[in-house]
Amino acid sequence: MKVAVSASGANLDAAIDPRFGRCPYFLIVDTETMQYEAVPNTSQYASGGAGIQSAQTIASKGTKVVLTGSVGPKAYQALSAAGIQIITGVFGTVKEAVERFKSGKLQQTTTPTTQMGFGRGGFGMGMGRGGGREMGCGRGMGTFAPSAPVAPSMPSASTPREQEIQMLKDQMEMLEKQLEQIRNRLKELEKSS
Repeated sequence: MKVAVSASGANLDAAIDPRFGRCPYFLIVDTETMQYEAVPNTSQYASGGAGIQSAQTIASKGTKVVLTGSVGPKAYQALSAAGIQIITGVFGTVKEAVERFKSGKLQQTTTPTTQMGFGRGGFGMGMGRGGGREMGCGRGMGTFAPSAPVAPSMPSASTPREQEIQMLKDQMEMLEKQLEQIRNRLKELEKSS
């Protein structure tokens, strides 16, 4: 089965990007062989409709499932209409997420997890244009950008306890890795001063 994973990079060791419509890559992974295709998300900087365009990209690749951090209402509707199962609240690396999916530890999402316009902010990197209200015009163009820090995704009331525990552990691990990246970059900068 083919699953699409919103990713911050182009390989199985890349961190899950929590933003479905604005992630840099989709990794299309064959769950039986773990062979994958890295598909750049050409919709990530779209001024509007990124979720719908991303859903169309995923559907064109023949995927049956999407693993991501969160999904807005328009993307949710487009994915559902294409018959694609949606699983949100996913953290860690692409490989870890696919393994958890294969072992049945992840459950289908039954409603969108963000409100319209939520994904517009760029977490301080790239082309962020505001705080989710489609206003603002900042253009963050920093040279150092570890994987984007993310606010915790709040599980829905129907999220099983075990899945919530795993989500929180995965998020903690991802944040620890990001903190290590930041520490290493600070050391590099301090040495070059």
